[in-house]
Amino acid sequence: MDIKKLAQAILDQLGGQDNIVDAENCMTRVRVNVVNRDQVDFDELKGIDGVLGVVSDDGNYIQVVLGPGRVRDVMDVYKAEGIKEIGNEDDREDWEINKDRIKGNQKQSKFKDGIRVISDIFTPMIPAFIASGVANGLGRLIKILMKAEYIPTTPLTEVLQTLVVLIGSGFLAYLVIFTGVNAAKEFKLNPMLGGMIGAAAIDKNINVLSDLLGWFNETTPNDSILSSGAGGVIGVIVGVWILAKVEKWVHKKMPAVLDISMTPIVSMIIAMPIFALLVMPVTGFVSVQLANFIGLFVDSNNIVVSVLTGYVLAATFLPLVLLGLHRGLTPIYTLQIEKFGFTKLFPAVAMAGAGQVGASFALYLKAKRLNNKKMTSVIAGAVPAGILGIGEPLIYGVTLPLVKPFITAGLGAGFGGAYVMLMGVGSTAFSPSGVLAATHVLPQFILHYLIGILISYIAAAIITYIFISDELVESY
Repeated sequence: MDIKKLAQAILDQLGGQDNIVDAENCMTRVRVNVVNRDQVDFDELKGIDGVLGVVSDDGNYIQVVLGPGRVRDVMDVYKAEGIKEIGNEDDREDWEINKDRIKGNQKQSKFKDGIRVISDIFTPMIPAFIASGVANGLGRLIKILMKAEYIPTTPLTEVLQTLVVLIGSGFLAYLVIFTGVNAAKEFKLNPMLGGMIGAAAIDKNINVLSDLLGWFNETTPNDSILSSGAGGVIGVIVGVWILAKVEKWVHKKMPAVLDISMTPIVSMIIAMPIFALLVMPVTGFVSVQLANFIGLFVDSNNIVVSVLTGYVLAATFLPLVLLGLHRGLTPIYTLQIEKFGFTKLFPAVAMAGAGQVGASFALYLKAKRLNNKKMTSVIAGAVPAGILGIGEPLIYGVTLPLVKPFITAGLGAGFGGAYVMLMGVGSTAFSPSGVLAATHVLPQFILHYLIGILISYIAAAIITYIFISDELVESY
């Protein structure tokens, strides 16, 4: 049936155009508000060739499931015929609406707000992390191939390899400056002043200052009470926050005629000693202890510890996402990348999304057997995105509304997390996940990363298929 005939057939069974208040489309369905529900012939509507299902409560809001690709064309026909489009926030996909409802029911706290702020500082840098990670990985790969003589070592190939590495190393070398700029934006401070805090953190004069105070260990600079780069991104964030508070106070006290010229320098004169003499030593110590604590689990030589760590990280990551606590891992990823050039945490938690894909495969098979066209169409439209690392349509559109599949997906993902942690898989960036993350996994671990994803798919699919009942699938 062509689109115009399909659109007219649906309209006829909805009671005709006069019975339509307004309509809209999402990814898989046309949503309609009708004047009189009694004029709708639900049995005939469900029987139309091309209609995959009809969803409605006892009210006048009806959803006609058509599957991806056809709903927009049908809605275009309706708009051309003069049917009013709803045109409000419900223009979003079902999974987006479910997501907002779930998020809206969560209580906020100062702790969550703090985590959100930290996450918002790093989020704009994710594209640079990705570009940097891919460039560093490609640079390493070219070097490996040159050493193995698969690529000839010539001045041209060496220049190419150096240029590729330059893309990645430049960003990481000045990461604290970028962090300072973004932190200033979050704290309502001039971004360049935040960048100055970041630049000061890695300036050589920090070591001069430390030496003058007797805090510098020339033999092992990293063991100094204060040294260049101490505290890393965490220290810079705290320093910029302090500077923002100081700047606001100075601004209130400063005469208007002197504000532009004097407020920045006076604020810096007050905040810089606090940053260099207090914040950097303290956050430097905290960062080292945090890294050492995480290293007890992530870098453990004990196979049992590695496996359990990877399993727990992957299995519990998405519940953390729902609570908004996953953002707390962002500075930890950054600290590891800053210190080692890669993070072992991200490849493990990236398996969580693969678990959702695996669970959805199992649900698709069950839905296909039970002739649940609604579920199969939603999963078919969302799985490709899930494979590429965009898991929200599957999570908020399929597994989470049913609850149990969300849990079985996590249980299955844990096995993939355990594998990649056991293999020591490292990533030079922390987004995106899915198969795309292979582009920034260290070259020697790419195969192990992909095996981990496959394990997550299979384990989650098996657990979901066994423990999710047909009745639950039919209720979707």
